[in-house]
Formats: sequence, structure tokens, C-alpha cells
Amino acid sequence: MACDQQISYLKSSRVGIIGAGISGIAAAKQLSHHNPIVFEATDSIGGVWKHCSFASTKLQTPQCDFEFSDYPWPERDNSSFPSYLEILDYLHGYAEHFDVLKYIKFNSTVIQIRFIGGHGLDTTNNLDVAHDPAGPGEFGPLLRGHPVWEVAVETQPSKTVEMYAFELLVVCIGKYGDIPIMPVFPPNKGQEVFAGKVMHTMEYCKLDKEATRELLKGKKVAVVGYKKSAIDLATECAEANQGGDGEPCTMVIRTLHWTVPAYWIWGLPFFLFYSTRSSQFLHARPNQGLLRNLLCPLFSPLRKAVSKFIESYLVWKLPLVKYGLRPDHPFEEDYASCQMAILPENFFSEADKGNILFKRASKWWFWNGGLEFDDTTKIEADVVVLATGFDGKKKIQDLLPQPFSSLIVNSSGVMPLYRGTIHPLVPNMAFVGYIESVSNLRTAELRCKWLSRLADDLFKLPSIEKMLEQTTKELEIMKKTTRFYKRHCISTFSINHSDEICEEMGWKSWKKKNWFLEAFAPYKSQDYEDDDHEDK
Repeated sequence: MACDQQISYLKSSRVGIIGAGISGIAAAKQLSHHNPIVFEATDSIGGVWKHCSFASTKLQTPQCDFEFSDYPWPERDNSSFPSYLEILDYLHGYAEHFDVLKYIKFNSTVIQIRFIGGHGLDTTNNLDVAHDPAGPGEFGPLLRGHPVWEVAVETQPSKTVEMYAFELLVVCIGKYGDIPIMPVFPPNKGQEVFAGKVMHTMEYCKLDKEATRELLKGKKVAVVGYKKSAIDLATECAEANQGGDGEPCTMVIRTLHWTVPAYWIWGLPFFLFYSTRSSQFLHARPNQGLLRNLLCPLFSPLRKAVSKFIESYLVWKLPLVKYGLRPDHPFEEDYASCQMAILPENFFSEADKGNILFKRASKWWFWNGGLEFDDTTKIEADVVVLATGFDGKKKIQDLLPQPFSSLIVNSSGVMPLYRGTIHPLVPNMAFVGYIESVSNLRTAELRCKWLSRLADDLFKLPSIEKMLEQTTKELEIMKKTTRFYKRHCISTFSINHSDEICEEMGWKSWKKKNWFLEAFAPYKSQDYEDDDHEDK
């Protein structure tokens, strides 16, 4: 900390929450009876929807799948994809309705976390890192009656540093934003030799509409990447370069992914293929019995047939073959890793007009006038925008003290989070918003309900060893399903994941009105509302 910063006295509270995005406000609402303190580094709630969105950014799912269980959209049955501004309005409405804003300290950045509750802490044995008086190998209660974490918070614009102490710390800073993944180049082939402008999408999303137009209009732009942000950015670039003086945008693509124009496949709603209990019955899940272990290999042809059926529609509907954009891997692998992107309506129409070009390349680097590729070809560029993602794991590792920083990611490169929330080796800390699903809001809210009841000691956690076993089982399922398992997505067994959370809370897991709906209807946030009210 800088020597000229003013240090104030320690403030103590039972629960602290870092981040006021979707997960942060959901956690604040569910833990409101503990009067949590929420630290938000910016001046607004919303997380990535506020600070990592482009003008064209829209929700990837229909709004009915992005809804809190007790706060419906005004038009619940609307199947449209809301813009990021509509999402922000919805989140603000939720926070105001449940009086969550009073818990949030805006412009407050957590700059240091220190472990101060080391009763029985033994860093020589991983299973004892979270050792508690409850017994060796047990995680212990989340609220112990004494502070466990000391948090230093810098408030802007005064740069005042305040110290807080918490029994439970809930980390909700998400996987995206803050730390961009930047490509590494050989000597004399990096951006220092490039005469144009280079920026990451993290910088681009901070520009207003006029600034983005000035950046893109009449410029030769290269967008590196082929996920949702890259696709949206290329579309914005094409729209800014209409007319005779416009320049095409070139997408530089290393790994192709399946893209979807809408949530209908050959006239059938998409949820039938992956989002119902019957469709997920075809897929492996953790803790499945002997019968399912025997049946799962027999279901493999059915799973492949579903993936091929969807691929056939996408290849027919979209000019993937024409532009060399058909991935080599099955559609199921992108769905299982939460990488399926919804296309802007005019994406391929702009490509047909020549406003969006595509360049496949496994390696590339800079030259003075643009980019050069491993096939010895070059393209000219005035602006290069890197849609290369974010390093969410490093963001967490930089925040936590040792030894927890080195334990947070396992040898497979993922965070082993029990029920998507508790790291068995990090005591009195929870993480919400790090394991993905097709509906991140729904799973985040359900995990926050589970966390609130766990904090209130309404049920007990298994031993540390059993929690680690559970996370290993989930990881093994992901590894068998997709090569992109490090994205840590549970989409092919999301209903089973929610079932286990409900059962641990003492709720019934099957929630539909009849067996037909239970088998063939998708699960939504409202399905987890009734038990919530009964529990209270």
C-alpha cells in the first residue's frame, strides 16, 4: 500500500461479498439476514453486463431462461434475446425491489486478503488446509463466531484504505474482465513492430458509440478470435464500414466453434435436445449407479445422432462450408463446454457482401503493416482487436494469499468447487459464478440459496476428502464429454447438479407437476421458487 494512503480502523462483519454482478447481488439477497457488506470496484452493479458489453451485445438465451425465481420479467413468455441495456435494467430492478443496494459499497476495490482464522491450519497437508475444530478432514461451519479473513479495501476517489474482517467471504468477481489473455510472440514479432493500433476487447468495450465508430470506420480491422465477443465485434465493424469508402473486417481464427442462428433446429425447440431430464438421461453424470454406468456406453450412438442432427441443420442453414467455418469437432463438445454462440442476424449477410472476411491460422504475428501467418501469407491492418478472452483463474490467484492461491486450481487446470461453490481446501470462503451452465443466472441463484442455508447451519458438508472426490467425478465427466473441459461447464448434467443441491438442502428434486413435464419440459428458475418459500 502506498505510504500516503490513509489507513482507517478495522470494521468487522459476519459476511463479506466481493463483486456486485449477477452472482454478487444474488448472494447479497440470499444472505441479507446477515447484513453483508458488498465491495464493488466500479460505480454500478451488473458486472460484465455493465463493463464488458459492446453496443450490439445481447443475451445468449431467451429472457425466460435468464430470470430470478422470485423476480419475473414484465413479459415472462417473450422469447427474444434482450440487449445488455435491458439486462442491466432488469438487474437494477431486482436490486431495488429486494433492497440489495444498501449493502453495496461502490468504488471499493479489494486490494488484499489475509487469512487470520488459522486455528489448526496446517499447510503441509492439503486435506488439513481447511482444518477445523469440528475434526480432522472436516470443513467446519462457515460462520465460526470469529473473524477468518481480513480484507483491505481501497475506496475511490479518496484512495482511503479501510480494513474489514469477516467470518465468511463470498467471491463473485467472475471469470471475465480485468485480466485479458494476451498472445505471446517471438522477438521482433510483437505489437511493438506494428505501425497501427492494438487493443483487447476489454479496452474496446469501454469506448462509447462515437469512439467505436471513429476507431472502425474506413479502417482495415483484424479481429483475432471466433467466440461471441469476436463475432459481435466483427459485425459492428462491418456495420461501421458500409458504403464505398468502407473497409472489410478480417476475423483471424485459430479454433472454430459451432454457431447457432436461433433456438430452433429443424422446426424443433432446442431445449428438447439437451435441457430436459429425458435428454440429459443420455449423458453421463456424477454418482450414477451401476445400471447407468452400463447403459451410458449403449447411449453413445444416440448422443452422436443428436449432435449430428443439429450439425446437419446448421450446415444447411448457415454458409459454414462456403467460408470454411465448419468445426472438426462435434456440436456436443461446444455445448458441453458452454461455447455455443448465438449469431447476430446480419453476420453472414455482411460476410456475403464482403464486409467480413475469414482467415484460418494456427499461428500469427505482427509485421509493420499488419499480420503475418504461418502459411507465409500477410494481411494489411490499421487496427487489431484481440478477442482472446480473460484469465479468470489468475484473477482469483492474484487476489488470494498463500497457500490458498497455489491451491485454488488443481493439476487439471480447473477450480475444484463442491456444488460449484465451496473449495474444499479454502476455509470459510465461497465462490459463485465460476462453473458455467447454459443458464448462469439460474445456477448462480440456486447455489446462493444453498450457500445461505449452509451458512445458517441447516445442513452439513461432507468431509473434505468426499468433496474433493465429488469434484473429481464431475471433472472426469467433463473430460469424457469435451476437449474443452477446462471451461468447467456442467450443461450436459445441469439438472442432476441442481437435483443434488436441492437434496442436500432437504428439498424435493423433481419439481414438475406430472411425469410428462418432468421428462420433456426444460427446467427454469421458477421451478426452484416454491421450496424456497416453504423453507422460509
